[in-house]
Amino acid sequence: MDNNEKTSEKITKWLLVGISVLFLAVMLLLPLITVITEALRSGWKVYASAVTDEYTIKALLLTVKATLFAVGFNTIFGIFAAWALTKFQFRGKKFLTTLIDLPVTISPVIAGLIFLLIFGRQSPVYFFLMKLGMKVVFSVPGIIIATVFVTFPFISRELIPVLEAEGSDEEEAAALMGAGGWTIFWKITFPHIKWALLYGVVLCTARAMGEFGAVSVLSGHLRGKTNTLPLHVEILFNEFQYVPAFAVSSLLVIMAVIILVVRSLIEYKGKKEA
Repeated sequence: MDNNEKTSEKITKWLLVGISVLFLAVMLLLPLITVITEALRSGWKVYASAVTDEYTIKALLLTVKATLFAVGFNTIFGIFAAWALTKFQFRGKKFLTTLIDLPVTISPVIAGLIFLLIFGRQSPVYFFLMKLGMKVVFSVPGIIIATVFVTFPFISRELIPVLEAEGSDEEEAAALMGAGGWTIFWKITFPHIKWALLYGVVLCTARAMGEFGAVSVLSGHLRGKTNTLPLHVEILFNEFQYVPAFAVSSLLVIMAVIILVVRSLIEYKGKKEA
């Protein structure tokens, strides 16, 4: 390689690095800096008052509650679905795979409208829900359902490629030796998928905490009752309470940073073990 080619390669490399850094600075760092500076613009007292406000605390607790339900449900379903799709052959397998990917292809707002039609007053289901004393639309169950739906594929989609690459030879050998289904899963399968499972849980958590579209449609924006943190931020912003809005937004930023750190640690541990 002559000097001209080396020089051209270096220019290309640093050009690409510069473009990447500029993109990250504009799209990630600048918004984060803006949120923090705007949140603290009026001082720490105003910031503390905004993040400890009664409605902020309730919105935070509801966000955590919906996230825990979504992650718990999708973890169980994700493991079962990934196991079924990779270890067994059955009719409708491709259809099930398509259904798992469906939440990714549908706009969250459309998903919220669908659930509004299913569980709203105009639905035949509404009559039976009222008889059972259950309320879905404009209540916490609706928010949980919406959050579960939009985070549906995250865990299963992390597990399926790992299980496919692993194959089923070890499980079949263990079954021939008399091992039970739970023993096979816990002793053979789980060690192979634990890092992918944790990674999927982290992604599911991040997506659940930031969900806005579907939750917005089903929540009714009842302050202190059905508002999650993203919805609470919207209400504050629409009321021209800009500093409190950015202060509450900073809570989401802090949680996002924590999730990114956890994600990086999981990736590092997984690669190190591999």
